[in-house]
Amino acid sequence: MLQQVRILMDQNDDGEGSDVSYTCQLVSAINSRGIWYGDNPFSFTVPLLLLQLSLIFLFTRSIHHLLKRFSQPCIVSQILGGAILGPSVLGLSSSFANQVFPTKSRGAFDTFALFGFMLFVFLVGVKIDPFIIFKSGKRTVVIGTLCFFIPYTLTSFLAFLLSHYLTLDRNISKALYLIIDMLSMTAFPVVACFLAELKILNSEIGRLASSSSMICDVCHWSILTLNFVIGMALEKSFKTTSGSILSIVLLVGLIVFGIRPAALWAIRRTPEGKPVKEIYVISLIIALLLCGFTAQAIGFNAFIVSFLLGLVIPDGPPLGATLVERLDCFVSVVLMPLFFTICGLKMNVFSIKSFENFGIILLIFLSSFIGKLLGVVTPALLLRMPLRDAFSLGLIMNSKGIIELAFLNSWKMSKVMNEECFSIAVISLVALTGVISPIVKILYDPSKRFVAYKRRTILHNKKDAELRVLACVHGEDNVLAMVKLLEASNPTKQSPISLCVLHLVNLVGRSSSLLIPCLPRDDYKHGSSYQGQNRSERIFNKFRKMEETNQGFLMLHFYKGISPYATMHNDVCSLALEKRITLIIIPFHKQFTPWGKVESIRAFRHLNRNVLDKAPCSVGILIDHNSRKKYRYRPQKNHSSSYYNYRVAALFFGGADDREALAYVRRMSQNSHVLITIIRFICRTMEIAGGSSSSKMLDAEILEDIGFSNNTSSDKTRNERVSYQEEEVMGRQDVMSVFKSMEGCYYDLVVVGKRHGNSELMQELRSCSDRVELGAVADMLATDQYLGGGSLILVIQQQTRVWGLRDPEQSFRFRRTKS
Repeated sequence: MLQQVRILMDQNDDGEGSDVSYTCQLVSAINSRGIWYGDNPFSFTVPLLLLQLSLIFLFTRSIHHLLKRFSQPCIVSQILGGAILGPSVLGLSSSFANQVFPTKSRGAFDTFALFGFMLFVFLVGVKIDPFIIFKSGKRTVVIGTLCFFIPYTLTSFLAFLLSHYLTLDRNISKALYLIIDMLSMTAFPVVACFLAELKILNSEIGRLASSSSMICDVCHWSILTLNFVIGMALEKSFKTTSGSILSIVLLVGLIVFGIRPAALWAIRRTPEGKPVKEIYVISLIIALLLCGFTAQAIGFNAFIVSFLLGLVIPDGPPLGATLVERLDCFVSVVLMPLFFTICGLKMNVFSIKSFENFGIILLIFLSSFIGKLLGVVTPALLLRMPLRDAFSLGLIMNSKGIIELAFLNSWKMSKVMNEECFSIAVISLVALTGVISPIVKILYDPSKRFVAYKRRTILHNKKDAELRVLACVHGEDNVLAMVKLLEASNPTKQSPISLCVLHLVNLVGRSSSLLIPCLPRDDYKHGSSYQGQNRSERIFNKFRKMEETNQGFLMLHFYKGISPYATMHNDVCSLALEKRITLIIIPFHKQFTPWGKVESIRAFRHLNRNVLDKAPCSVGILIDHNSRKKYRYRPQKNHSSSYYNYRVAALFFGGADDREALAYVRRMSQNSHVLITIIRFICRTMEIAGGSSSSKMLDAEILEDIGFSNNTSSDKTRNERVSYQEEEVMGRQDVMSVFKSMEGCYYDLVVVGKRHGNSELMQELRSCSDRVELGAVADMLATDQYLGGGSLILVIQQQTRVWGLRDPEQSFRFRRTKS
């Protein structure tokens, strides 16, 4: 056998025969020795399954790599991969079909796929918060309801006309109303996956589509349940109907009043931040299998029971997140592509014999599409949604996916739908999804709405106006640095600070993203209740302590954003736009631990870059070197009070960002306990930061406005606290020497602008920089060798997105905002 396999491999290397024929001969050679099937015709061993999975993975990944540049979702690639492997293309070769996908292996193949779908709907239920339906607003309920009933009514009326005026094929007549039911729904799992692939899950349209699809699902399943009960009552005896309904009620009662309390008990026994015990996860999976088996035994659908079981498990951490983390990768990467591919394998384009049947089903698909558009776009426009957004929402609600495929697959397996109708429906579904995806991506870009119509910068803020700041935190480690920075920002009665604190949480164990206001508890005043607070409450209560010391000067607002890291910037930017924020402060992606280790989190870096690129206001990246040691509290020598001097250094090269940094430092200089040192870099032989002549004029104006050199100023105390020095540099080594000399000054904060011009010096600095989100200068400061230069480093980028403004150097003379 091995010799035969080696001969075949040598022939393939010599180029004799096609890849398909070679694969078939190779499989036949191995099969002839009974390696995979043996003597028992029902035996099935792992190697064949591995070959099938390898082919599926190879084809689907290759197709997806080609189609993703056309914004096609994974489901399209996976179904097309199955269609290529099936009887429509490669399966035309009987040798390929019999050897690679033999009939005797199809049973095990289907079992794996259906088990994968069962786990998928269970995880979908785990991710859903069912109580969100009761929190849905008027707009969501109207759109979700009309999205179901208008296409349902329209397609049903069209089907009635077709059956009345045309002589329909018997198979088409039987399948037509099934397809109408399927097309009328908008499945939440499908919409959630679609939004996640387009990276708009936590956008305004994404949240509206998610909640509206839940309402649409409620309408759909209510109609199906009613039809199921009526059909059972008409077809079966009263005793059989009563017994079936009682069995279903008992099973649902066991899930709601038995398994849910057990899950809540397991959550209570799991400390916050600790992993859930394996025994709890295993017990839930066993319960899932037992409930699915029981449902099938009493004549109920195992997939519906799996979804209900997932629905009673609380979403999010600890239990819901653990289940998703353990199962999601295996289900989404291995089992679900298998399910999609099976649908493609069962589809045979050559089974379509009648163009009339094809046209009828296609007409039903088209009428449902138009009906959903009318049901979504009309109320959205009446509720004053922009036409572009309303049309995008209508397209999203028309998206089809795994749930619709599961219906079609179930009807084909039960022989309710013949092969021709199944193939037409799958082709129409793939075509519809393939057209919708790129159109939505072209029409809807959430970042386009993050464009302010006025200047939102510190530089353009009125002198005595309120400063609006958005502080983004990932965890408790970010709080102390934020508090120290904000305390130095001089909140006063004349110029208070309105602070929005946004706790950013990765979306794990949930399907819907959230951006919600939070009211922190007052329990922080009692030390005994600290353990009872969750992480968000502990973060917010630390900020509240700062609010107490600045009563009346600092107003706090708390928010929690739960979304995927890939689209988390939408939460930050939308909140900044809504609250008219002037400055966003977000932590650096590298965290410096107390034991000397530097942890770099790639997701945070991606988030920071997106915020810098799309923010509607100025942005500050806060680098906390002081997390590896305690903050230095140095009491003033000349005063008996317990206040300490906070030393700030501002590095000025020139440009819009450096002017924004100086504007922030100018505000800090009003604080009597802040010592300011402005270090200006100059060069007599070449330009420092480049820029136009107007830019240099604006640089001179901001330096003069600070008034450090005006000894006749009436504020003598301020002049004593603000010092100015010039450093002449000729190249990168001179800049490094200045940074080194700052180590002995023990600055608590170093403020610097992110972007500078294209001067020769800056080009030299950029050649050694690899962190574009910091800029060339700040990148040097962020390295380990300059840890003594400042415990905190704030890298500021001035607002870049303003309606009608193309040149950021115009910013100083641009119209000021009004609070």
